[in-house]
Amino acid sequence: MSETITSFVGLDVHKDSTAIGEAEAGRENPDLGQLLKALKSLGKPETMLVVYEAGPCGYGLARQLRSRGYSCEVVGAGKIARRPGERIKTDRRDALTLARLARSGDLVKVIVPDEGDEAMRDLSRAREDGVRARLKARQQLKALLLRHGHRYGGKSSWTLAHERYLAAVSFAHPAQDIAFAEYRQAVREGHERVERLTEALRTQAEHWRLKPLVAGLATLRGIDFVAAVTLTAEIGDFGRFAHPTELMGFLGLVPSEYSTGDTRRQGDITKTGNSHARRVLVEAAWNYRFPARLSRVLQIRQEGQPKAVREIAWRAQLRLAHRYRRLSSRKLHPNKICVAIARELAGFLWDIARQVKLAT
Repeated sequence: MSETITSFVGLDVHKDSTAIGEAEAGRENPDLGQLLKALKSLGKPETMLVVYEAGPCGYGLARQLRSRGYSCEVVGAGKIARRPGERIKTDRRDALTLARLARSGDLVKVIVPDEGDEAMRDLSRAREDGVRARLKARQQLKALLLRHGHRYGGKSSWTLAHERYLAAVSFAHPAQDIAFAEYRQAVREGHERVERLTEALRTQAEHWRLKPLVAGLATLRGIDFVAAVTLTAEIGDFGRFAHPTELMGFLGLVPSEYSTGDTRRQGDITKTGNSHARRVLVEAAWNYRFPARLSRVLQIRQEGQPKAVREIAWRAQLRLAHRYRRLSSRKLHPNKICVAIARELAGFLWDIARQVKLAT
């Protein structure tokens, strides 16, 4: 930037309005054209820093302002300092607060993803929503069966044998048969939706610039294709983390802490940052309760990968499987063990990402 920034502008962005805050002025306008006109009245784009909170309105506004020469940053809403005694909240005050914090350099910016990366993240989250909807439909169907004394005696639900059992179920009243049929249809539709979205992920990943990173992460035990896509789409550029502990903090896997003087107290994990990626890592951590081994499925996923990546994946198995057994011998709760394993697994993700060469 050739000129020094002399104007700091905060935007409180909503679906139907955008409040603009500068030191002495504020106004509301949802239209981009009128917003640009208002910004123009505050100064030149080269001398202005515009900030707004990350929220449901996404990154479109930041991209549009940047394309017009403005320096625009999106900031994390949870990282904004709030005065404890403040009891008045308006959009204009929020925008002015952002402007003042931008001037003092006290805002934590959010990385605005590439449009292609954001599209893959949207598709990944759509599949995640589909999985949750399918689970809900299955729970509702099982609840109906349980209420009326129908209990499946097989080992696993949602198999071909379970489907044959469901086909033979009948109820005393026709209304209950209709309800049962609708629940079964919802389960089928939920399953088909997940399958469609999974196939769409595979198709779109073939043309994604981060495809090599997906393949690299999938060499790790517990990280299949869907998990690798989710982690890549949610985390994005691993290069912005100078050390693996920064990635662990981003994922909310580090313990909270309250220390003063000679006293140091650590509590539960912070759970800040990206919950989607954190969930995938904790689920993957369960796989390390078994001894280290290179299964046939894992061998297939590792085919064609650099030797350095495969060596990191094997070191991860040896380290994490041993650590799981050690923590388990201390009688820790399995959930705590999995969180500890997930935290270390994040470090191996970071290491593999450093080895993967992406197309420029």
